[in-house]
Amino acid sequence: MRETLRAAWPYLRRYRGKLSIGFGALLLKDAAAASLPLVIRRGIDRLTAGAYLESVIWMGGLLVLISAIKGLFQYWMRVILIGASRDIEYDLRNDLFHRLISLSSTFYARYRTGDIMARATNDLNQVRMMLGPGIMYWMETSITFVLAVVVMMSVSWRLTLICLLPAPLVSVAVIYFGRIIHERFERIQAMFSDISSRVQENLSGVRVIRAYVQEEAELRQFEALNREYVGENIRLVKSTGLFMPLLQSLIGFTFLILLWAGGHQLLEHRISLGSFVMFNTYMGMLIWPMIAFGWVVNLMQRGSASMKRIRELMAETPDIAAPARPVSLTQPRGAIEFRGVGMRYGDACVLSGIDLHVPAGSTIAIVGYTGSGKTTLVQLIPRLIDATSGQVLVDGVDVRQYDPAELRRIIGFVPQETFLFSATLGENIAFGVPGATSEAIAEAAELAGLSADLAVFPAGFDTVVGERGLTLSGGQKQRTAIARAILRNPRILILDDALASVDTVTEERILEGLSRLMRQRTTILISHRVSTVRNAGRIYVLDQGRIVEQGTHAELLLKGGYYAELYQKQLLEDELTVAE
Repeated sequence: MRETLRAAWPYLRRYRGKLSIGFGALLLKDAAAASLPLVIRRGIDRLTAGAYLESVIWMGGLLVLISAIKGLFQYWMRVILIGASRDIEYDLRNDLFHRLISLSSTFYARYRTGDIMARATNDLNQVRMMLGPGIMYWMETSITFVLAVVVMMSVSWRLTLICLLPAPLVSVAVIYFGRIIHERFERIQAMFSDISSRVQENLSGVRVIRAYVQEEAELRQFEALNREYVGENIRLVKSTGLFMPLLQSLIGFTFLILLWAGGHQLLEHRISLGSFVMFNTYMGMLIWPMIAFGWVVNLMQRGSASMKRIRELMAETPDIAAPARPVSLTQPRGAIEFRGVGMRYGDACVLSGIDLHVPAGSTIAIVGYTGSGKTTLVQLIPRLIDATSGQVLVDGVDVRQYDPAELRRIIGFVPQETFLFSATLGENIAFGVPGATSEAIAEAAELAGLSADLAVFPAGFDTVVGERGLTLSGGQKQRTAIARAILRNPRILILDDALASVDTVTEERILEGLSRLMRQRTTILISHRVSTVRNAGRIYVLDQGRIVEQGTHAELLLKGGYYAELYQKQLLEDELTVAE
């Protein structure tokens, strides 16, 4: 618990002014509540002494006034402290999201999306409950308990000690059940992450599930996970269900002792009737702290388990970060150079000894078998990953010396897997270019060969494309991604198999539109189609992470290697297509 509060301290300190006022209201509320039994004692003692009716009315009015003051401070206590916990939740959620979007792809290879979502929602809410109601009620019950005991001790220390006899049993019960609740809640949160991940995967892959008629199988697997989750929650409820009645039994036992011992002292005239009623009133006040103490322990244990899971995410650091003193890209030209670049994923060697120079403004192409390292090679340029050996230079400077954000602003990168947001077509094209005009969006769409499809979109660029571009075809998604890259007006344009989902006629139209654009930029094309790369200034062939061939289209055909073989295969495919 101490480590949990230490982790939350920066957020608590940020609102120390508001929290101080809230705890001040809490203290005044508890002081007003603690004074009520004293007024009751005084009133009863006056009545037994034969006081006049005016005195009783005055005491009643005083009780009403103190109760009103107590209610007022209780209101502000809740508003301020619960409000501060919402502010802390807001800051913590923002910080968590900022950390998540700054992390590298290796992090997302280790954590499932559903697990991350569970921590960012369910766990975050449990932390808020701990930092808000948890701390507030812990302070309230502690102060109420201390004030009540101090006043009771001043009246009869013997009777007070008798009333506090069950306290050690309460402590033992709290420690024992607190540990059980903490362990079980950690398991529940982990299981909730599994369920969230399963749902996220099923919703994302719903088309595949239906295509393979796996609805029933997925339902059975989800039902099994859900049953385990419910079962673990029932075990947690059984623990808390045993905990609360045990506390109430101890409280009832305490009342029994008080009635016996206090009544005995009253009959012996060692305490007054008002003091006896006061003791019973204080014991009534202590019922809520004792019950609330068990609830607070539950909140604290849940919050501690959740904070531990959130801290795991916050402790993650990005693999790629900006240097302390980054080199500025004031006038980028777009020259790229690979010097002895090697890349390994664990024991697997993906790239080895890559030496490649791409002059500014030139167009090159990279071809090769699947898994030959083409995508890995171009991902090194915007520093989506870092090479394990060698150097990647842009304009003669190692990319590690640039701020990654500044470097990526001059690069338009269209990856193999096109991702579109659940927004309009125009917003997807303008992603990363705030303030883009409708004319600029239309021009980018024209260059990407997307303008011909606008007629089928009901609202043109204002058409919502659905999650991940659900309403678009594969080719339309790729052309939207190309338009997004063009709109950035990049110095370096990288198309990683970005025309794979379009037919050859559309491909030719897109390349024709891009030809004017590519003359002003450094362009890298990756493709399995010869028709895409044949007009590149230079073509490089990768095989098992090494450059095995390079040259122009004509030169590579004469060499009779992989490129020539690929060209002959595609010529044959085209002839067969025409024959059909």
